[in-house]
Amino acid sequence: MIKKAFVASFLVLLALVFKATFPPSPKICSFSSDPSLTSRIKLKDGRNLVYKEYGVPKKLANYKVVYIHSFGTSKFEAALISSQAIEELGVYFVSFDRPGYGKSDPHPKKTFKTLALDVEELADQLELGTKFYVMGFSLGGQLVWGCLKYIPERLAGAALLAPVINFWWPGFPANLTKQAFDEQLVRDQWAYRVIHYAPWLVYWWNTQKWFPGLSVITGEFKLSQHDLQIASSLDEMQLQEAYVVQQGEFESLHRDLIAGFGKVEFDPMDMKNPFPNDEGSVHLWHGAEDGIVSVKLQRFIVKKLRWINYHELSDAGHIFPYGDDSVKDAIWKTLLTGKI
Repeated sequence: MIKKAFVASFLVLLALVFKATFPPSPKICSFSSDPSLTSRIKLKDGRNLVYKEYGVPKKLANYKVVYIHSFGTSKFEAALISSQAIEELGVYFVSFDRPGYGKSDPHPKKTFKTLALDVEELADQLELGTKFYVMGFSLGGQLVWGCLKYIPERLAGAALLAPVINFWWPGFPANLTKQAFDEQLVRDQWAYRVIHYAPWLVYWWNTQKWFPGLSVITGEFKLSQHDLQIASSLDEMQLQEAYVVQQGEFESLHRDLIAGFGKVEFDPMDMKNPFPNDEGSVHLWHGAEDGIVSVKLQRFIVKKLRWINYHELSDAGHIFPYGDDSVKDAIWKTLLTGKI
């Protein structure tokens, strides 16, 4: 009897754990009752993509830019990287809720390629022209690599701001990757392993209560002193935290992690210059004190890809794009004019 009871208890526990690995269905947004959602497009595959416009009126713009938001934020993040240079240069820029974030429909098979094609379709439906610029921050910056790979002929230039790095990109030397990986919080090392090797466990890993989850989800990630100063000036309303995950954390946060740290879709270090005739330029900005994305790995990437214009900020951490207007101005002016 004791043996049977033990077996039965084990099977029940196993069933509960197995059930816990399945995320809930996304809470698809209703558009009919929200008049503010006129700023959306219907993509070719039937998904809705919600966007927000910034800067000068499109018809008066000298430059047109698509901004790709970071992990855990939304189309509203773009306001935080706006600056006086926008008006001076005559910039129209648009940001959108990436699939599963905010009010944009989820994409069950989200990849770098699907995001790049979403950007291209958004640009076409908004009539941004044959060429436009792209800019992305953090995980959004990582996704700019996808635009450079899959739609380079549509780009006038690109800016990657502290772009996230996949530790499993094969172009890295093993010893350098190990060193950068070991510098991560132990809790994050385990989380990254789960994301990469067992993506079907990602939802359970980030919702269980037995041990700490990924620090960027729990809000306990490493910030530099400069980051802390910037963060103290931000509030929840600016980042719209409730808005971000309204369709569920799996569709927004967890799918993002799987795309960013899961199976390698391509290696940026194998890429060729998308602007061989200097018809555009690529700029990568990174803080030397970044505690989230390894500056060592970033330096290796730009050393290998000589066509990247690298800008390292000696006293900055990860969230420098939210900070000083002088830095924001430099980012915009460098991307669009080639001059700081």
